[in-house]
Amino acid sequence: MHGGGLATAGDESAPVWSVAQALARARAAGVERLDAQLLLAHALARPRSWLLAHDDALLDSDQVRWLQSRLIRHADGEPLAYLLGEQAFHGLTLNVTADVLVPRPDTEVLVDWGLELLGVAFAGIEHPTVVDLGCGSGAIALAVKHVQPRATVVGTDNSAAALTVARANALRLRLDVGFAHGSWWGALPGQRFHLALANPPYIAADDPHLPALRHEPAGALSPGGDGLDALRQIVQGAAPHNVPGGWLLLEHGHDQAPAVQRLLHAAGFESVETRLDLGGRPRCTGGQCAQG
Repeated sequence: MHGGGLATAGDESAPVWSVAQALARARAAGVERLDAQLLLAHALARPRSWLLAHDDALLDSDQVRWLQSRLIRHADGEPLAYLLGEQAFHGLTLNVTADVLVPRPDTEVLVDWGLELLGVAFAGIEHPTVVDLGCGSGAIALAVKHVQPRATVVGTDNSAAALTVARANALRLRLDVGFAHGSWWGALPGQRFHLALANPPYIAADDPHLPALRHEPAGALSPGGDGLDALRQIVQGAAPHNVPGGWLLLEHGHDQAPAVQRLLHAAGFESVETRLDLGGRPRCTGGQCAQG
């Protein structure tokens, strides 16, 4: 038995590793222990807890090759969710690919706000209509439908590849969510909604954090410029698509809340407020369409 190193992705040979050696190699490659354990558990099709009691268990050559390639990619900054092919979000496990953003925990704040409105403001409506604009993997739409099955939910995206991922997630999770292809409200001609939610691209083109996100789809991260273009389009096009008294909730950058509040006020929205993310930063801003 030998330990070996991290081979390149094209290597045909693979060393024999034990669980302990695999974790040591991951550590040497700069991969955090939890991420390494999750990758190793996935490779072995075992729960992470199993690894702790089986340090000497051996990986077969296919498992080593799979793990080697993922460790190399993760050390290069590729998100763990892409390497595993899945991401937990609001109690659901979503399949993800590089065609969609990795769902973030902070976006659950947007979902929770929407669910709060469905449970209170729209409690008396038998089938409230909900749209997730720019749905990506379907995370927001599916989370809403999962908790509020009475809602009629649709997700839109301008990326056909993203919609393929979202539809597959809906099918696998057995959640009846519709999907439409198109840019923002353009995918929904003539349709009106009680609740609209969106996590659009909002990172400014010169944001220093953008290069670290290079493995995720650029168009879903930044619209260019000051980062507000997608938010402007959604707010300015909302009026024909909101029922009177309907709500529009938007995720945005931590420093964009004042600008989004101004956009909503200028478009005639009322009861405009901002909510904080899990780190206490302004992350979601929404408002209610005038009731006529």
